[in-house]
Amino acid sequence: MTDTASPRSPVERSSPRMQALARLPVFFGLTGKRVLVAGNTVGAAWKVELLAAAGANVDVYAEDPCGELCEVAAAPPAGSVTLHRLPWDQGAIAGCALVVGACESAEEAQRFHAAARAVSVPCNVIDQPDYCDFSFGAIVNRSPLVVAISTDGAAPVFAQAIRSRIEAMLPAGFARWADAARSWRSAVKQSGLSFNGRRLFWQVFTRAALQNPNGEPSRADFEALLRQTGTEAPAAEQGSVTLVGAGPGDPELLTLRAVRALQSADVILYDDLVSNEVLDFARREAKRMLVGKTGHGPSCKQSEINSLMVGLAKSGRRVVRLKGGDPMIFGRAGEEIDACRAAGIAVEVVPGVTAAQGAAGRLGISLTHRSAARRVQYLTGHGENGALPQDIDWQSVADDSTTTVIYMPKKTLRLFVERALAAGLDPATPALAISNATRPQEQTIAAPVGELADAALPDGPTVVMIGTVCTGAMDSIHSRESGTQDSGSLLSRGRTNGDSIRVR
Repeated sequence: MTDTASPRSPVERSSPRMQALARLPVFFGLTGKRVLVAGNTVGAAWKVELLAAAGANVDVYAEDPCGELCEVAAAPPAGSVTLHRLPWDQGAIAGCALVVGACESAEEAQRFHAAARAVSVPCNVIDQPDYCDFSFGAIVNRSPLVVAISTDGAAPVFAQAIRSRIEAMLPAGFARWADAARSWRSAVKQSGLSFNGRRLFWQVFTRAALQNPNGEPSRADFEALLRQTGTEAPAAEQGSVTLVGAGPGDPELLTLRAVRALQSADVILYDDLVSNEVLDFARREAKRMLVGKTGHGPSCKQSEINSLMVGLAKSGRRVVRLKGGDPMIFGRAGEEIDACRAAGIAVEVVPGVTAAQGAAGRLGISLTHRSAARRVQYLTGHGENGALPQDIDWQSVADDSTTTVIYMPKKTLRLFVERALAAGLDPATPALAISNATRPQEQTIAAPVGELADAALPDGPTVVMIGTVCTGAMDSIHSRESGTQDSGSLLSRGRTNGDSIRVR
């Protein structure tokens, strides 16, 4: 990535548009509102309990109510439940906020739905989606924090499994923090904080909740959070820059801290190597600007990126500089940090998974091993002028107890291998070239280092690993191919994760 490449200017990209939704997720405020439930089933009883828990006054029409309905009516969780031992009629539906029917036949379902439509009342017929204006999802209750999951009726068991996962992730104590947020909101508005200051308060609040999820937030906590906001507010008003590692491409490798930075950013300056799946974690309102730097291709000048980043921060924006891999490895982070410090801009770094780590993890390679490699070194395949760097320690590359990882090696790999062999590197040393590490289109070429330069490297960002630690991966690839292909030729086949492996 050099400034000698053909220039291009930063490009503002619009936020991704919302994809089609099977259902619009909405949350009805039902406190004190009248809701009708018609039917005499266990499913109807559950809907009555759910609606009453949301504060509704539920009128139940069932000529012979079952035991579950009677139990809920006797002790509703909130709101009220009134049993009417009568069949429903059109007059009962009029004026309701919602109606729910447990209908025994398609004909009754159609009649119930038509009656609700006639008086413009939203209707749900249990287990009959053709007659539902709205649906109930699987619920995680940390009220007032509520999470609902819907599959549009396609796979209720799947929705329940997802609910269980989310249940395990959300501590029960979050209900207390959400309740505290509700009770403190008015005080925060009247605190005299600016808009940015109020948003900072809720960020500080969120950090406290995540660090102490089972705590009991008190008035003293509110005062402490307000003081902390006052301390941090001046810097927040001045803007800031956060260098964030996006990882090699798989969005699941983002750190929690990286996600929080993306979700609080005003502007995101990102590189070509950052995947769209990673950008999906960003706050929807954040402005996105492509400031791509590609090896030997069109690139924004580093000085231009620095000026843009500093200018945005000086205007009070929270800027995230989103870089592929880890920002501190071959990403010019030092120059960007220096530019921020020279301008008096607050700057921090959120580390990421670098490409070598991602590739090693996918292939099951330990980059150091007490019987094979006592150290690992990362090298860049080209310098500022685009050529192979002149200051490489070739003796360390030739050391058979070292794992060498080369970033951006495509244009200079042949010369690199020639110099390494001349320095004493065994040409039979195992080597791997991995492109698009951790992404669905990941590809791996395995070959002795003396033959690797003759292989056609795959498209996409690539790293090369050289060292004894690659032996296991090479053997695994060869054994996978043995009996079906000649392992002495360049092979390619699909893997279950969508990767492609080549063996030379």
